[in-house]
Amino acid sequence: MTTEDRIRDMLGKNRVFLFMKGTPQQPQCGFSMRAVSILRALDVPYATFDILTDPEVRQGVKDFANWQTFPQLWIDQQLVGGSDIMMEMWEQGELEDMVKDIPKSA
Repeated sequence: MTTEDRIRDMLGKNRVFLFMKGTPQQPQCGFSMRAVSILRALDVPYATFDILTDPEVRQGVKDFANWQTFPQLWIDQQLVGGSDIMMEMWEQGELEDMVKDIPKSA
């Protein structure tokens, strides 16, 4: 399986996906911490991948998305953006609109 196939597989299995530095329990940068906080506030299920654990996936996601920074939020296999964009969309209610049809976390 190619790196791009791995990325497509991750995105295809999860409606909300965050490529981040670290884990939700231990984010490794302030931007990833902010992204996780926003996702928790949205109260929807999401999956993550710690890009610090796999250099191939880290570079592959940059190439696949044509977006060089992390974190990267994806919803329904579409790149939303990084933490600054997430914060702006959260404050304007746009993120809530994007996930309104996703069942809340159990």
